[in-house]
Amino acid sequence: MTVLRRLLCAILLLPLFCPALAAAAPALPLPAQTTAPAAPPQAKLVLAGRTIFVFRTAMAGFTPDDRAEGARKRLDAALARNGAQQPGIHPINEGTQVMLDGALLFLVTPADTNPLAGDTTDSVATESAAQLTKALAERREQASPRYLAIAAGLCAIATLAWLLVLRGLHLLHRWVGMRSAQAISRRLSRVKVKNVRVLDAEHYVRFMRHAVHLLIWALRLIATYLWLAFILGKIPYSRSWGERLQDYLVDIISGVATSIVNALPGLVLVAVIIAIARLVMLTLGSIFQRVESGELQAGWLDKDTAAPTRRIANVVIWLFALAMAYPYLPGAQTAAFQGLSVLVGLMVSIGASSIVGQGASGLILMYARTLRKGEYVRIGDAEGTVVELGMFETRLRTGLGEEIAMPNAWVLSNTSKNYSRVLEGAGFVVDTKISIGYDTPWRQVHEMLELAAQRTPDIASTPKPYVMQTALSDFYVEYKLVAYANAEAPRQRAEVLNRLHQQINDVFAERGVHITSPHFIQDYTPPEQA
Repeated sequence: MTVLRRLLCAILLLPLFCPALAAAAPALPLPAQTTAPAAPPQAKLVLAGRTIFVFRTAMAGFTPDDRAEGARKRLDAALARNGAQQPGIHPINEGTQVMLDGALLFLVTPADTNPLAGDTTDSVATESAAQLTKALAERREQASPRYLAIAAGLCAIATLAWLLVLRGLHLLHRWVGMRSAQAISRRLSRVKVKNVRVLDAEHYVRFMRHAVHLLIWALRLIATYLWLAFILGKIPYSRSWGERLQDYLVDIISGVATSIVNALPGLVLVAVIIAIARLVMLTLGSIFQRVESGELQAGWLDKDTAAPTRRIANVVIWLFALAMAYPYLPGAQTAAFQGLSVLVGLMVSIGASSIVGQGASGLILMYARTLRKGEYVRIGDAEGTVVELGMFETRLRTGLGEEIAMPNAWVLSNTSKNYSRVLEGAGFVVDTKISIGYDTPWRQVHEMLELAAQRTPDIASTPKPYVMQTALSDFYVEYKLVAYANAEAPRQRAEVLNRLHQQINDVFAERGVHITSPHFIQDYTPPEQA
């Protein structure tokens, strides 16, 4: 710790010894390229706290300080004569002279001007004469007790008004804060969904209080700024400072107003583009709605593809409108706005690749008409009724209390079976498999399965149920019953399949035929019941 403390003390005391070390060290010549050019000396001519002219260059061997001192002496001599104190200018070959009551004060040379800003000796001399006129008027006001008394009275009135404004803003702060809190609480208490309040008033009340607090403080700062500019402008000694404050405020207000006026044509064009895009979207929406309801037939567009086509059209319309309106948005040409646009595009391109793939898969399913809402399908190991065919996922409802959500990319990569497209209209195919031993004639099995289907409610008689022998195994024959059910809901489909299985069990029990699916061998009868 002692070593660390000494090191810190040495670092802190090093700047104190640097000047002495620099003075004691021998002067070393620096390379010419490292020597920075010295700033040209300048001198100001000041009267009554106002800068009349800035001498920037030497002339005839006189430095800017010498020129300023000479101009000061000539000005004092001209003021001592108590003349009319009328400034003027007189152009000559070397530049432009600034005069007072016909006497020369100083000469404005071309080296004293800034040609890059468009200054000339005449324009600079004219500005200096104007500043001299103001300074002389302020000098006379400084010597006038009447003017000083009036200025003091005006400053006192302005100070009293400023204090009253601050007091009024304080009272307004309390009143607005209290009334806004009551109004927000009363209005938000009426916002209910199924008689339940969904918005917490305290968050909005806190936000409103902070907003009102910031607004009141902004008004206080503006009032203080105006009061200070007025006070400084009424005092002759500080009138130039007041004018600077006033000019700064005017520049800010004019800059804001100019920006708003310049942005108005672009905003009007943006509003027109949005209105046209909205009109086109509503027009296409009405057409798609009629196609979706079946009132209008549009060739390749049907009620299943009308909804996704409407969404795609809306996205394309808004993207086109955004591309058209982008150049007219305020700040669209700034580097910050463009950088933010690039960042958002990069984030979307990197992070949304899987989302784009899922959306593309959903569009393929929709436009290929592989699946439709209300159809009974089997996708992989999942089987049920399609209840939603969205852009990113497909949902199946099994009817057994399950709802399965599958990504569209996975659905597209798997084999799907559709049981709802055998016949037109509602309903779907119902099938089941059983295995019967070779000792039972196959015609009898066919007849019993068809009888079970006829006894089952909701099994359609047309098309007629039929039986197929799908395999000849080692110990039994596999039979598949195919029928058509009129049920629409997935729960009804599960009940139809359940009743069909019950009827198959009953029919085969009545005929004394054993179902050997797949490992059943024979009934076991206890000895005491034999």
